[in-house]
Amino acid sequence: MLRRYLQFVKPYGWLIVLTILIGILKFGIPLLIPLLIKYVIDDVIGNQSMSVADKKDALWQVLLIFSFIFIVIRPPVEYFRQYLAQWTSNKILYDIRKKLYRHLQALSVRFYSNNKVGEVISRVINDVESTKDFIITGLMNVWLDLVTIIIALAIMFTMDVKLTLASLVVFPFYMFSVYYFFGNLRKLTRNRSQALAEVQGFLHERVQGMNVIKSFAIEENESERFNKRNMNFLTKATNHARWNAKSFAVINTITDVGPLIVVGFGAYLVIQDGMTVGSLAAFIAYLDRLYGPLRRLVSSSTTLTQSLASMDRMFQLFDEPYDVTDKDTARDLKIQHGDIQFQQVGFKYNDEDTEVLRHIDLDIKSGETVAFVGMSGGGKSTMISLIPRFYDVTSGQIRIDGHAIEDFTIDSLRNQVGMVMQDNILFSDSIRENILLGQPDATEEEMIYAAKLANAHDFIMTLPNGYDTEVGERGVKLSGGQKQRVAISRVFLKNPPILILDEATSALDLESEAVIQEALETLSQDRTTVIVAHRLSTITHADKIVVIQNGEIMEQGSHDELMANQSHYYNLYTIQNLDS
Repeated sequence: MLRRYLQFVKPYGWLIVLTILIGILKFGIPLLIPLLIKYVIDDVIGNQSMSVADKKDALWQVLLIFSFIFIVIRPPVEYFRQYLAQWTSNKILYDIRKKLYRHLQALSVRFYSNNKVGEVISRVINDVESTKDFIITGLMNVWLDLVTIIIALAIMFTMDVKLTLASLVVFPFYMFSVYYFFGNLRKLTRNRSQALAEVQGFLHERVQGMNVIKSFAIEENESERFNKRNMNFLTKATNHARWNAKSFAVINTITDVGPLIVVGFGAYLVIQDGMTVGSLAAFIAYLDRLYGPLRRLVSSSTTLTQSLASMDRMFQLFDEPYDVTDKDTARDLKIQHGDIQFQQVGFKYNDEDTEVLRHIDLDIKSGETVAFVGMSGGGKSTMISLIPRFYDVTSGQIRIDGHAIEDFTIDSLRNQVGMVMQDNILFSDSIRENILLGQPDATEEEMIYAAKLANAHDFIMTLPNGYDTEVGERGVKLSGGQKQRVAISRVFLKNPPILILDEATSALDLESEAVIQEALETLSQDRTTVIVAHRLSTITHADKIVVIQNGEIMEQGSHDELMANQSHYYNLYTIQNLDS
């Protein structure tokens, strides 16, 4: 896992080394303070051979030197160290999120059907952000603390070997405590992160569906359900905090015992004339430089454990397999005609599930309008999802213009298939940006022409900012009919040879439906059109109507032919009380 993460770090290795070198200077400068204390006590204050005036001069000289170091040299060192550390770590996280987002885009619809949006977002935002601690702490600060400890020990050994060895007595106990306590912390951290992701996933869904909660007046019930997940997170967080608190209590006690040993033994040496007062004072000051980094290393262990747990969850997302991929031999093929053939197609969503589609054989000719009808759950929407390869067939084959759809690259296939859904999602951008999704490099004139064809231009021009009007999340500021017309505009702009309409007007009022239906009829001209419809009055004009029931084609033909058969389609039509 660390090796994989370091692949993101590798391009910035020289920046990390530079940050560490500047950090050594930053942490090294304060190590001069104990030497200043020793010099002032032993060589200035305690120097009986110097006059008072000479002592004052010596004191001012050394203070001027140290003032220059700490006022002039240290601030820019501190600034560049902090800036480089933060810039480098943020750039690495930028690269990770960039690659992770591309990975999310490549995952099939099946992944998003099986995972909560909030949990996915939590991994991309929270878990990736937590891995920043590995860069700042694990790759930078830990090394700086270790270097600080080594430098401090080296200076302490030159001052007094026996007293330095006394200060190291607690080190074995310290190392054992770190090993014991932090062995279990990673699992507790992972459990805490998962519980937090579940809270975020639940909250994301409920915020999106707040209108449903209010309409059924189930606020109390939903509050209880949220509290269960919130309590689960509290339990996991408390377990994590309890273990963390125990570890810090033990380890801080150990590191607090060290100075007691040094002060006692050092005072004894001063009494025995084996050490000067200034040396003891400097030695005690160096203890802070020794045990301070040790305490930070303990804190770093906690931080790194949390970071590694987040790294686990991040790479779990990276390791999600692609269900739909390009074959090695796939090419950017051009759809010339738009003939579609289903050849013995079977499909099931998961290996353990029953088949949703069975033995589907169907020919759709170039330029035809073909409607899929039938009761809900029969497999209509699944069939149209197979054409742009949102899912791959379990058995059989789908061909376009004689080519198996797997022979197309996914991008070239989907670029040539336009879809208008019942609930088209508009992003919280301007109308202009939403229409340009159909063809991002289109000109202003092409975009406006597409909107006019979709009967959208007139209502857009009545909005406060015209095409620059923000539509809100999921297009909440527009009516259902307006949203559909914007969605149809981007398909007009895309101008695909194959058009798929999935319940495109079923959720609209009659007036909006008439406007949308007119736009759709214009859109479907001179291209192969596949329609899924429950309202049969909207598809009587279709060249072919296909009745799908329980995953199988029960009958197909024109409206007049199927009505004459008086079978499945006739029964559906009669149930809707539409027959003349």
